[in-house]
Amino acid sequence: MSTPPPILEMKTITKEFPGVKALNNVSFRVARGEIHCLVGENGAGKSTLMKVLSGVYPHGTYSGDILFDGKVQQFRGIRDSERTGIAIIYQELALFPELTVYENIFVGNEIRSGPRVDWNETIKRASQVLKKVRLNVNPEAKIKDLGVGKQQLIEIAKALSKDVKLLILDEPTAALNEDDSANLLDLLRGLRDQGVTCILISHKLKEVISIADRVTVLRDGQTIRTLDAHQGEVNEPALIKNMVGREIDNIYPPREHKQPGEVTLEVKGWSAYAPALGRNILRDVTFNVRRGEIVGFAGLMGSGRTELALSIFGNSLSYQVKGELFVKGKKRTFHKPQDAIRAGVAYVTEDRKGNGLILIQDVKQNITLANLRAIARNSVIDDNAEIKTANQYKSSLNIKTPNVEQRVSNLSGGNQQKVCLGKWLFVKPDVLILDEPTRGIDVGAKFEIYTLMNQLVEQGMSIIMISSELPEVLGMSDRVYIVSSGRITGELPIEEASPEKIMALATN
Repeated sequence: MSTPPPILEMKTITKEFPGVKALNNVSFRVARGEIHCLVGENGAGKSTLMKVLSGVYPHGTYSGDILFDGKVQQFRGIRDSERTGIAIIYQELALFPELTVYENIFVGNEIRSGPRVDWNETIKRASQVLKKVRLNVNPEAKIKDLGVGKQQLIEIAKALSKDVKLLILDEPTAALNEDDSANLLDLLRGLRDQGVTCILISHKLKEVISIADRVTVLRDGQTIRTLDAHQGEVNEPALIKNMVGREIDNIYPPREHKQPGEVTLEVKGWSAYAPALGRNILRDVTFNVRRGEIVGFAGLMGSGRTELALSIFGNSLSYQVKGELFVKGKKRTFHKPQDAIRAGVAYVTEDRKGNGLILIQDVKQNITLANLRAIARNSVIDDNAEIKTANQYKSSLNIKTPNVEQRVSNLSGGNQQKVCLGKWLFVKPDVLILDEPTRGIDVGAKFEIYTLMNQLVEQGMSIIMISSELPEVLGMSDRVYIVSSGRITGELPIEEASPEKIMALATN
């Protein structure tokens, strides 16, 4: 029996940016009606390849050919690819918070009756497409009132409203909890059964293994290999080896769990009220972290872990806080993040693009941003000192960038995360709070960050790690606190911690 022609074929695609060849002669084929996963380290070229396909990088800005449905395509913009039946959904959702669900689904693609928008027909069709994605929400609800998982499904509904043939999803589960992630993957299987072809970019290898028909691996802008799940080729060791070019036997580098030192940060009876929400978000939280240990904070999304970190680190959202905070035995009150930084506490946010970095500035400006006094002479920034400092962190953190004057927006997610870490390491903290430190980054970059964390605690730093990934919590922590509904419901030494015990306490 002859093999049916692929729905998509990209031939010898090369794409260059100043100083960087992002794609080097990449070829990529996707069969009709399959879920095809695209994996690789940050900076491997996955998102760039999909932006070429979707017209974000228009024809003429790259070399090579795109064949879709057997025809050569020359997309001048994203509208051209959408008309052909290609839709792309990015990790950062492109929804308007103040508009309704139905307005978001049909924005730019309005249903008209003569010169006017037919709102009744719009609501009717929005309801129909919401059923396709199994989402039971009022189409007249505002996006801002819905959770991230539901917003992700609305993005897919938006794509399906345009009669999509090929759906591209870039890290769709990065910000979702386990239930929402499982629901989304189940939906993609259903769409595949209805004839929709999917390309899925993901760093979550277990997710890839569970859903892929085939997997293409990119490394350093080149196609390495395509693996067929139906031939038994898709497994974690094979994916890791092809992604990073070597075998990683244990993604969590070993560390001797030594007796920790003195308490460096202690919180007692900590409560917080959020006026914007009209409710308490933290209730009577008490915990401590010692010198030379990693303390994990586990819990379901919305449990209050990030709110706890923000309320400690200068309370930038103006919660009404009660309780006591001690740093190295001294009682402290932080009115703003600068107070926390001066006391030796640093916080790496979970939202590196929104709150962690200034994307239009370069690497050196971002790394030195939190400690400008250290590179200033008579209140004027010493450019040479700034470049020297940034190059030191570029080297020690293995930040992949042509130079420290490269815009941070041009870096991959993993390298942006390393710049975030560099910024806070430059303030030389005693306590480092890491909020989802490896979200949206590849297995190789994760290994590097875990290795760095081990080095930091061996040097005497204290690390608080907030993570939604239980294997990460169990693989890296010395102790684990479990948070549920704004309370600490349990503390487990790592020897006694298990996924079952943590989940039982997280749902308490």
